[in-house]
Amino acid sequence: MTFSPPGKPSRRAVFSWCLFDWANNAYPTVITTFIFAAYFTRGVAESPEQGTFLWGQATGLAGLAVALTGPLLGAIADRAGARKPWILWFSLLSIAASMGLWFVHPDPGDVPLALILVALGALGYEYASIFYNAMLPDLTTPGRVGRLSGWGWAAGYGGGLLCLVVALFGLVQADPPPFGLDPDAAEPVRATALLVGLWYLAFMVPMFLWTPDRPKSGLGIGASVRQGVVELRRLLAEIRQYKPILRFLLARMFYVDGLTTLFAFGGIYAAGTFGMSFAEIIQFGIAMNVTAGLGALIFAWIDDWIGPKRTILITLVCLIGFGIPVLLVEDVSWFWILTLTLGLFVGPAQAAGRSLMTRLSPEGREAEMFGLFALSGKATAWAGPMLLGWVTLLFDSQRAGMATIIIFFLIGLLILLPLREPSAR
Repeated sequence: MTFSPPGKPSRRAVFSWCLFDWANNAYPTVITTFIFAAYFTRGVAESPEQGTFLWGQATGLAGLAVALTGPLLGAIADRAGARKPWILWFSLLSIAASMGLWFVHPDPGDVPLALILVALGALGYEYASIFYNAMLPDLTTPGRVGRLSGWGWAAGYGGGLLCLVVALFGLVQADPPPFGLDPDAAEPVRATALLVGLWYLAFMVPMFLWTPDRPKSGLGIGASVRQGVVELRRLLAEIRQYKPILRFLLARMFYVDGLTTLFAFGGIYAAGTFGMSFAEIIQFGIAMNVTAGLGALIFAWIDDWIGPKRTILITLVCLIGFGIPVLLVEDVSWFWILTLTLGLFVGPAQAAGRSLMTRLSPEGREAEMFGLFALSGKATAWAGPMLLGWVTLLFDSQRAGMATIIIFFLIGLLILLPLREPSAR
């Protein structure tokens, strides 16, 4: 496929790129956050405690693998030129792993199979995202990068949300279950993994058909790997020259840890402190995804107007400002109002990070830099949940544990504050 110069994308090309976010976000929403994670801990593992531990280990190791290898893969891809072949193969890995979860029965003997497939699915999802993000600067003019990043992030929330709704009401809670699925064998829940795989496969196709890619460099895979290794070594040797990138990645490491912990423990906090049922937690998750998607969509224009750094700072201030009263309120109605308002700033914090990384990246090394971007999001992903757990145990209070999230947001904000944001390239 021919490469379109930056600034001249068709609407179909841009829409198709955003549709990939819609496609692949079904995996983290249904598999790793809501439905299949709960099925594994409650229905497959010997106990919920053991299941939670094993699930955390598998996803944590996958995240560590992405952190360690993402920069190298990005450097190799920059030498090879084209991004879409990498996106295709890693997406197919995630799709195959997701659909393989159908064979995980409610039996402790299937625990190893589940953990292997979940780890492979997470790897495929994260690796594909590195090269997908690296396509961003080639698809729009410099002054519209924030807008396109926000649109894609909003599409991701929308796709994940709609797939979750279909999975929940079309399969898990359907009475009677469709297609003759047997509830005693947990088939309606297991079928959600098939749904995710088909969803991902169907909606990623337009990007491969209509979104332009960079031309192949003509290097073979062996030469690309060798040159990629050389370039990564050079980058690591010269990394101090990229002080703005280092500052941003360090700040992002903290505030993304806060966001990761918020999503991982938000439902647990709602259940433990406010006594929400499982159905109410699902509704809470759906509502949070709606507001996060709306926030990403609204702030997409603000990002281009005031710049991604200011956008991130505003969202962090608001996350802190609304997060503190969330920890103090006793009334469940106020909890809903405050958390859904807080959700408006979750999506923009993530989308603006992607557009800021685009501005900071040296031209021709985008995939390599987005490999570092993935590293900053995964290298210390264990820190937030671990600190929250210890503080909760020490003070015997979920509210005290959740307060650590505010600290992560505050540290990220203070590190980011002195950053000098470059003008759009």
